[in-house]
Amino acid sequence: MPHILAIDQGTTSSRAILFDAGMRITAVAQEEFAQHFPQSGWVEHDANDLWSTTAATCRAVIEKAGVTGAAIAAIGITNQRETTVVWDRHTGQAIHRAIVWQDRRTSDYCTDLREAGHEPVVSARTGLLLDPYFSGTKLRWILDHVEGARARAEAGDLLFGTVDSYLIWKLTGGRVHATDATNAARTLLYDIRKGRWSKTICDLLEIPMQMLPEVRDSADDYGHTRADLFGREIPIRGVAGDQQAATVGQACFKPGMLKSTYGTGCFALLNTGDTPVVSQNRLLTTIAYQLNGTPTYALEGSIFVAGAVVQWLRDGLKMIRHASETQPLAEQADPNQDVVMVPAFTGLGAPYWRPDCRGAIFGLTRSTGPAELARAALESVGFQTRDLLQAMRDDWAGHGADAVLRVDGGMSASDWAMQFLSDIINAPVDRPQVLETTALGAAWLAGMRIGLYPDQAEFAASWALERQFLPQMSTELRTVKTAGWARAIQSTLAF
Repeated sequence: MPHILAIDQGTTSSRAILFDAGMRITAVAQEEFAQHFPQSGWVEHDANDLWSTTAATCRAVIEKAGVTGAAIAAIGITNQRETTVVWDRHTGQAIHRAIVWQDRRTSDYCTDLREAGHEPVVSARTGLLLDPYFSGTKLRWILDHVEGARARAEAGDLLFGTVDSYLIWKLTGGRVHATDATNAARTLLYDIRKGRWSKTICDLLEIPMQMLPEVRDSADDYGHTRADLFGREIPIRGVAGDQQAATVGQACFKPGMLKSTYGTGCFALLNTGDTPVVSQNRLLTTIAYQLNGTPTYALEGSIFVAGAVVQWLRDGLKMIRHASETQPLAEQADPNQDVVMVPAFTGLGAPYWRPDCRGAIFGLTRSTGPAELARAALESVGFQTRDLLQAMRDDWAGHGADAVLRVDGGMSASDWAMQFLSDIINAPVDRPQVLETTALGAAWLAGMRIGLYPDQAEFAASWALERQFLPQMSTELRTVKTAGWARAIQSTLAF
């Protein structure tokens, strides 16, 4: 029976998931890797770790499923977006640790560009804002701070890519240097309307364009793996950034459909069809997916800290041992304590875009304990999502106002968190039977490309609901709680 191998290279771990011909999960392998924090606000990964854990989990999942490389019909790749890798085209070795999407080291440079009046031009072409979140300024930093890097780049000896490009290069033995439109759209260097790299912005950031990968569709030919990796050459036929892959996996193919993924961060995407909607509320205009040379656009809101706030309770405060402990704690919290947490550990994302902000907790009393902090942590994700959805409704009036929110990611497994989310956004929240929507999206792109999986309409019809959460909170309580959140945000911004 043919299988599709989905590579899901994330921020804290690499995973490989094997799907059968019926799009059912056969086996999963996962391996965590080290996070590096050389300075406050700096986040790095060793590119060798990204590659070695990816290769190891692919081999492990094939072995776990009891199949061979001959059973793998194609590979789909999904990846942490914006994370920046620069490597030597001759050796395949990265010249610096990968600079992770969470990294804030280029904040001052972004401020300088903004104050010089460049943001309108950048936004018009890329749909993005001048923020250290995106790849372009990270790439500029590497060229400026690694000795000899700029000269080597201008000589054509260095290549740039987001993680998907780097993995494709390694998987194909250096035969393919490519990315897909969804990842290109997150670099700050890609014109999402013209569908090509922007010379204007590359000149602004002093990026040699010969470093950049070829941009292809999300379901396309990305070459074949080296035969020695998995016993034979396997075609790579699907690529999408993790949030776009989740949008595909959730079958959000119609304009107005909306999904939100709760992983390390939270990312909400609203499908706007063939219309690149320009946000008036500092949301991002991006590409949801690109098929047959035609992009489908989306409005996106990015929250930097979602599941990471639970990790902080576990690893930072040592308050819990397992993430699953937050729900029973939240249920025990004193309803009379109004504790509000703003988890701006690496700044505030959309719709505020304040990289200088840091986290804060309001409403502490002598009787505040782990239960109240757990509840505030889970509620912070709902509050931040509400801010994003309100901005989307304001940007695209008449569209998506009554949309059901489809959710996925690790935190979506928490009934308490999803019920609060439904309560605070005052809308239905749908959790699918398959929570591995990111990997499923990558698998479907590859499987559809080779004719193993169904077309969009049939795939969308196969989407299955596991549970729907409906609002239960009173209007009065919702008003009080959202007003408290607004005060906490304003206080955090002021501080």
